[in-house]
Amino acid sequence: MSDDLAGEYASRHSTLLCQMASSLEDHLTDLLMGAQRIDRVSARAKSPDRFMAKALKKDDAGRPKYDDPIHQIQDQIGARIIVFYLQDVDKIRDVITSYMTAIEIQKKEPLGDSEFGYFGEHFILKIPDEIIPDGREDESPEFFELQIKTLFQHAWSEADHDLGYKSVRNLSPLEKRQVAFSAAQSWGADQVFAQLANALVFANDQDSTMPENK
Repeated sequence: MSDDLAGEYASRHSTLLCQMASSLEDHLTDLLMGAQRIDRVSARAKSPDRFMAKALKKDDAGRPKYDDPIHQIQDQIGARIIVFYLQDVDKIRDVITSYMTAIEIQKKEPLGDSEFGYFGEHFILKIPDEIIPDGREDESPEFFELQIKTLFQHAWSEADHDLGYKSVRNLSPLEKRQVAFSAAQSWGADQVFAQLANALVFANDQDSTMPENK
């Protein structure tokens, strides 16, 4: 069963999803033409290895989490928009949701107000008809995942994933504290630059607002 699924997804990845991801990146770039302080726009198709790792996950009761992974996993295509300041996250979110259909919006952050870790805004959005290759509408995924982050949020999450999630061993208590300290520094840098941007960049922008202090 897993071999059949792996083969089906590998074919789908190479003949459809990579092409759609490239088209989606171009589509988002065009959509945001003229928007300021965007560092990068990117999109990618989930690799076969990462798809299978997610497809074969079990729930807390030990049962398969997905009955039909090809149709249930919504981030087979993922996109990121990296912006300079916290205020820009709000502005880009407004642009995206005014042009695209959002199925789910999540503001991801640590549960406790005194905790530091992953921050970012995640969206499940309907795939635009324009990026679906002709004749492959029935094979195309219905949704894609979009993340909007600041430079500091992106840099921290990438390093944390590489050093923590992909580490060859469990982190020591000291190493966990070091990761937490770096998360606090990243959060603090975003706050400081947001305040400076309000004074120096957004001074004449009536729509800009200060980020909420936690």
